[in-house]
Amino acid sequence: MRKLFIFSVLTIACLSASAQRFEDYFEDRTLRLDYTFSGDAQHQQIYVDELISMPRWYGKRQRLNEVPLKGNGQIIVTSKADGEVIYRHSFSSLFQEWISTAESKHTQKSFENVFLVPYPKQPVDITVELYHNKVNAKMTHAVDPKDILIRKAGERLVTPYVTLQQAADTSRCIHVAYVAEGYQQHEMGTFLEDCKIAMEALFQHEPFRQMQDRFNMIAVMSPSAESGVSEPGKGIWKSTALGAHFDTFYSERYLTTLHLKKMNDILAGTPYEHIIVLANGERYGGGGVYNSYTLTDAHGPSFRPVVVHEFGHSFGGLGDEYPYGDDDPMYFPDTEPWEPNLTTKHDFNGKWENLVKAEKAGLIEGGGYLTKGVWRGFENCRMRTNEEPEFCLVCQQALKRLIDFYTR
Repeated sequence: MRKLFIFSVLTIACLSASAQRFEDYFEDRTLRLDYTFSGDAQHQQIYVDELISMPRWYGKRQRLNEVPLKGNGQIIVTSKADGEVIYRHSFSSLFQEWISTAESKHTQKSFENVFLVPYPKQPVDITVELYHNKVNAKMTHAVDPKDILIRKAGERLVTPYVTLQQAADTSRCIHVAYVAEGYQQHEMGTFLEDCKIAMEALFQHEPFRQMQDRFNMIAVMSPSAESGVSEPGKGIWKSTALGAHFDTFYSERYLTTLHLKKMNDILAGTPYEHIIVLANGERYGGGGVYNSYTLTDAHGPSFRPVVVHEFGHSFGGLGDEYPYGDDDPMYFPDTEPWEPNLTTKHDFNGKWENLVKAEKAGLIEGGGYLTKGVWRGFENCRMRTNEEPEFCLVCQQALKRLIDFYTR
């Protein structure tokens, strides 16, 4: 759907000389980090908003100081005791998309951002970095896990949820939460059916089909005051759980929510890491932001392929493979995209050169919204069109590597 303004080199970061044990550094709890990213196209700033403690930790417990993809930014947790990096997390954000829009050239704005890390046992420094071909904003702050102002959430008044699928090993799996947006209380039956349709669509695609037992999925039944989803272009504004709306950045089909704190408040106390928001509407549209969330209109045309495509963004870090217009390039010859299914040929190492050598894939020009200068591996793919029934072998390989990273 909407292009994710994503840049920079691929993947693997910061391997440690020796494996770290989760229990040496962390409790079985979650530290939620709320930040405000603000600024304009020229200058960006990062501010701490709030720290929140939540029960249990549902993310990775191995390869703690590695990230599978570089992303547009990273959270780096460093032990104060020995200066060792004990956890890393990579992400993209709507703020980083916005600073590439025309509006950001003359207006300053702020955006909510929420990230989850395991709860440290001892004091740590947490560094947040934002990338735009280079580090363009960076901030470090100290966290004392005994700080009395770290708010507790998710210990009571937990939003009702049902388990849609339990992973074979819930200690080494990928936790996904579906969240209801624009469903009134009496429509939760419809929401659950929509979740099952989205799950069925996802697990019809490889490699999700063969690795289905590594996913734990729940449906979080967050009621809205009104039914439907906001459509600003039509003058329609609804009172909904997450305040999601179409026309994000004035792009008609781009459906997102800016209220990430509210979304994570709803999810507090539930087993979640990755998020799929289903909106109760009938219009074509959606959005997916890497390691943030997927959001799709559940009753619009092409719901099934759209929810899978957007999850390819939010979970898989896959880039769009279609052209969008060459007058506003997001990729440049001297920088390799970090997305595993796109290349500028600047540094193709570690992507799909193994498939090229085996003559199972190629290098086809056109992708990342550009007709020239960016290459993909196949003529068509779920990341290129809704009509293509599968992820191409390049995307399948990238998704399999990612699932293995989190679950092996």
